[in-house]
Amino acid sequence: MKRYFFIILLALSFSAQAQPNLNHYKYIIVPEKFSFLKQANQYNLNNLTKALFDDLGFTTYFDNADLPTEIAGDRCKALTADIEEKNSMFVTNLTVVLKDCKGTVVLKSKEGKSREKEYKTSFNLALRDAFASLSDFRYTAGNTPEASIPTPTAPVKEVKTEPTPAPAAQQIATEAKQTDGVLYAQATANGYQLVDATPKIVINLFKTSVEDFFIASNGNTNGVVLKKNGNWFFEYYKNNVLVSDKLSIKF
Repeated sequence: MKRYFFIILLALSFSAQAQPNLNHYKYIIVPEKFSFLKQANQYNLNNLTKALFDDLGFTTYFDNADLPTEIAGDRCKALTADIEEKNSMFVTNLTVVLKDCKGTVVLKSKEGKSREKEYKTSFNLALRDAFASLSDFRYTAGNTPEASIPTPTAPVKEVKTEPTPAPAAQQIATEAKQTDGVLYAQATANGYQLVDATPKIVINLFKTSVEDFFIASNGNTNGVVLKKNGNWFFEYYKNNVLVSDKLSIKF
């Protein structure tokens, strides 16, 4: 426990550069050729990518098409799709990535896989497998991509524990509460980003040397996210009180 509290104190002085929130977009631009392929629309991947985003309710255009005035004059109103390939001798691995106009990754799928030997079949199956993890993110009228996720359960009432003695004669109380809804973990270069059903980035997690223990930031508060007795908690200090928010995380 001493190690945990040391890392909590370390996190309080850690100023994490939180990634930008996932804004609400209606338009997605698909390149006519992905960088890892030799030809435009090779293996029909570009057409399939466009069709799968259409199925999610987005309005998609190829980057060589005439764009509507709304996004032709402001490309920041659209996201750009990309496909990343990880080389493997026997398995096709594809990941779907959405970037904003500044090149910042705002959404990343799981790694889709296929072991089919025929290239076109394998690439198509791997792409569909990657898109399966994006099925919760749909665009509906009003520029709000909404997730088809059940309504969150009601939060547990706030519980406060008695203050406990601390070094230097300072009294530290612990405040525990349950946060609303399920958070979905998306892998990043240094850890994970937790998004809600909006989808919006709620908390950024940064890996440490301790298993199931992350330095965390929600944009306003720095702390730690850790696993205790099978449950996840976001812990931080507020007005000299240690707050412990219970999280429901789906990795």
